[in-house]
Order: sequence, then structure tokens, then C-alpha cells
Amino acid sequence: METETATNWLTDSEQCAWRTYLDVNRMLTHQMEKDLQPFGLTNNDYEILVNLSEAEGQRLRMSDLAAATLQSKSRLSHQITRMENAGLVRRENCESDRRGLFAVLTEAGVETMEKVAPHHVASVRKHFIDLLSSEALSDLRASLTPVAEHLRGHRGKL
Repeated sequence: METETATNWLTDSEQCAWRTYLDVNRMLTHQMEKDLQPFGLTNNDYEILVNLSEAEGQRLRMSDLAAATLQSKSRLSHQITRMENAGLVRRENCESDRRGLFAVLTEAGVETMEKVAPHHVASVRKHFIDLLSSEALSDLRASLTPVAEHLRGHRGKL
């Protein structure tokens, strides 16, 4: 039989920090999505385009892309189908693994990234970077790095 332990409730300061983080995360994600809408893209679309544009040969195995974007393989497959229909990506068979597929950035996908990226960067600057001092950004990075490393260690366990 397991023994029950007392809940380690958040202090007022911890609760305030947590809720501020949640609010900023939600509002910033919403704003980034809103700023991508005129280009017919979602945050997920843009994240996929970025991952593919930065990958060697502008292609990634679907399983690697799913892991990189924290999407299930099924959800990513639907997303890629939608993006294929828009001409942004295509699928290619993997020669070394007949079951494997690659997502590949098309020329239209490259052109979309070239058009959208400057607007996205301006949005990130306007709604995040330019609101914080360089010291605050450095502190934020230092503060969030242990959380990111902890969560990366749990990705396969979720």
C-alpha cells in the first residue's frame, strides 16, 4: 500500500511566476499564429517549414520531423498532407527503408519561407525580443535552460 504524501503547494510567488509564464505562452503563441494568418500558415506549418529549411537537403524523415515538432506521426501525416496540397512540401520514399518517408521542402516552400521569415522575425521582435533588455533575455535563457534540458530528457518517456 502506498503512503500518501502531503502536496507541496506552490507559494504565492511560485504561483504568480507559473501563471505569468502560462499567460505569456498562450498570448504569444496566439499572436504568432495571428501574424502568420495573412500568409495562410499556422504555427505548426511554419515550424515544419523551418525544420525542413534548416535540414540537410531540406528534407527530414517523417519520424524525425514528428519528434522535432512534438507531433504524433498521425497528426504530422495529416499536417503534411495539407501542406502537400498547398505545394509547400512533398513526400519521398526512403531508399534505405521501404517503410520510411521523407518530408521535403519544395521550391514553393522555399519561396514561402523567404517571404514569410522576415515578417515572422519582425513579429518575434515586436512581441517578445524588443520588450526585454539584453540582460533580461540572458537571464531568461539561463532560467529556462534547465527546464528545457529536463523536458528533453523526458520526451521519450511521455
